[in-house]
Amino acid sequence: MRKQYRSLAGQAGLPPGTLLHVGSKRSERTVVSLLRYNEQEVIEQDHVSLEALPAANQDDVTWLHVTGLSHIEVIERIGQLFAIHPLTLEDILNTNQRPKLEDYGDYVYITLKMMVYEQGQQGIAAENMNIVVGNGFVVSFQETSQPIFKPVQERIKSGKSRFRKYGADYLAYALVDMIIDHYFILLEQLGERVEGLEEELVTKPDAKLLPAIHNLKMELLYLRRSVWPLREVIAQLERGDSVLFKDHTLLYIRDIYDHTVQVIETVETYRDMTSSMLEIYLSSISNKMNEVIKMLTVISTIFMPLTFLAGLYGMNFKYMPELEWRYGYPAVLLLMTVIGVIMYRYFNGKKWI
Repeated sequence: MRKQYRSLAGQAGLPPGTLLHVGSKRSERTVVSLLRYNEQEVIEQDHVSLEALPAANQDDVTWLHVTGLSHIEVIERIGQLFAIHPLTLEDILNTNQRPKLEDYGDYVYITLKMMVYEQGQQGIAAENMNIVVGNGFVVSFQETSQPIFKPVQERIKSGKSRFRKYGADYLAYALVDMIIDHYFILLEQLGERVEGLEEELVTKPDAKLLPAIHNLKMELLYLRRSVWPLREVIAQLERGDSVLFKDHTLLYIRDIYDHTVQVIETVETYRDMTSSMLEIYLSSISNKMNEVIKMLTVISTIFMPLTFLAGLYGMNFKYMPELEWRYGYPAVLLLMTVIGVIMYRYFNGKKWI
């Protein structure tokens, strides 16, 4: 977190639109790939040079995908090629942005959070995903080189999907839909974690579960902060305010809006379950403590009359008739045993032990 605050502090006092990378450096280099397609053909280029970028064609859809945001010069050059406003480029380089949508007229800028579950670290890994949608082109920016959009690329190259018939707005929808689909995968894995913690809490509550519950609660809180603005973003797209999104694409956007609502409801459900886990933990610990106290109380109660007899005959008085009796010691032991057995059977009959 300190690195994040220092990066944000570095922006203080700079003019609006100043390009400065904010956040952790997730990739050592910036790689640009190109996918251009129409109904007849697909042109794909990896590690494309911006100087050798083919001229845009209104009959084609141009998808420029950028992985790695460390080289500001490359981001600035892309902004010049596609007439992207400096404020948009500034937001792209700020990896701590909340999900939002901005309509600049000539293009629409969408920023979302891509989240996956890291099995090894039992936590959520997030990265900013930025999408710029214009007339005939889509430029996507990703912090890492994870092949998140590879299924979309395969569908375009296969020629069997409707990508070839529709424009850049449908491609932008597919990218957003892919990000939202990963939320369902994440929620499924978090759900298994929630159920596992609940089962442990009920069967064998332990103090080590408390940090696990706290970490899960913080992760769900972070997930909620990233998901709630997503609903507003999709709602803006669904309203059809931008001329760049055609009516046939808006039908599909309504579908991902329903998915977004479902994700939000699931996150809220898990948050409620996690909050109640603390109450379950405290109740389990309290019940366990009550059982221990009850057992100690029963044992103390059984030994109270025995202790009284032992103390009574432990007094050093000279004239005690039982001291001179030949069977006094066995008789007292027998009396103590009988009292203990009677009290044990009484408590056992009451189901106290």
